[in-house]
Amino acid sequence: MTKRTGTSRRDGGQVAIEYMGFIPLLLLVGLLAIQLGVAAYAANQAGTAARVAARTASHDIPPMPPEMAGREAMSDWLGTPKNSRFDHTYGVDEVTYTAHVRIPSIIPGKSDWGWAERRSTMPRE
Repeated sequence: MTKRTGTSRRDGGQVAIEYMGFIPLLLLVGLLAIQLGVAAYAANQAGTAARVAARTASHDIPPMPPEMAGREAMSDWLGTPKNSRFDHTYGVDEVTYTAHVRIPSIIPGKSDWGWAERRSTMPRE
């Protein structure tokens, strides 16, 4: 008969229970990291939309409305009128467009992360 050394079987069960308690924390940290990426993506899309809208508005005869051009430059799921809006300022020599894009939520129970906002100014042609 050999004598066992080290941990008993009960210790292995305790480690499993502790690990099960730690999994929700790991999942929450992972979801928050993904949410941060989604927020960065929304800010990137706002910058793209603001540049395209300002560039389109800077033409003497724009080929389409600047807001439409800005929305078409964004991803379909962010470029909807519900998820994006535009403000503009026309000057004598320049035009400025500000794009606001709603940051989507992937965290259950947290529905509003606010808006990502980017501004772009282009010289008038």
